[in-house]
Amino acid sequence: MARQISKGKCSFCQQIVAKNAIVKHLSTCEKRLARLNEPPIGKAKIRHIPLVQLLVEGNGSPQYWMHIEIPADALLKNLDSFLRDIWLECCGHMSAFTVGAQRYSVMPESGYGEKGMAAKVSVVFTPGTVALYEYDFGTTTELTLKYVGEREADYRGFDIGILARNEPPEYKCEVCGAPATQVCSACIWENAGWVCDKHAPEHECGEDMLLPVVNSPRVGMCAYAGPLR
Repeated sequence: MARQISKGKCSFCQQIVAKNAIVKHLSTCEKRLARLNEPPIGKAKIRHIPLVQLLVEGNGSPQYWMHIEIPADALLKNLDSFLRDIWLECCGHMSAFTVGAQRYSVMPESGYGEKGMAAKVSVVFTPGTVALYEYDFGTTTELTLKYVGEREADYRGFDIGILARNEPPEYKCEVCGAPATQVCSACIWENAGWVCDKHAPEHECGEDMLLPVVNSPRVGMCAYAGPLR
């Protein structure tokens, strides 16, 4: 896959910002600052808690990234569900977080020292933490999650907010150079197989091997066809 200068969109002002400038932008975005002063919505009880900001990006494909904010008392299983819904879920595969020598699995094996995903975010993510996340232990998609910071806030529920997210990388059809809309799930391992709708029927591996081009580090893998929400 061709590497590009990655840019993303602020969820508050919709401005397109370079990846390496998004943290500074979020700290000064007027629309975000105004939103912080609004009362929390929803029916759940208000809690005054820290909200942890994480940078989530594809491990080996950093052109896919998100800055998210998650309540400190949320559990890893809440974060796991969010990542699946936004970027990964295709066939109900297993998943796990690894922080240092500790592994937190959706189906832990105590004999290997694994823990479940009932751990709180505040326990796992502290300043300096970098976690590895794996989805599907066959056709694996790996993410890294990096602690960015936190703030105190009045909050309802355990929803995870997307502060900013990468703009879709641009891939071109190998035949004509038009924007690629499909990719071969076999050829992608060789950084190939990108085609437009017009030339998809001509792809040598067959149309049944093609998957839609989506804004996710799982693009072209297994049966992934896009986000659940």
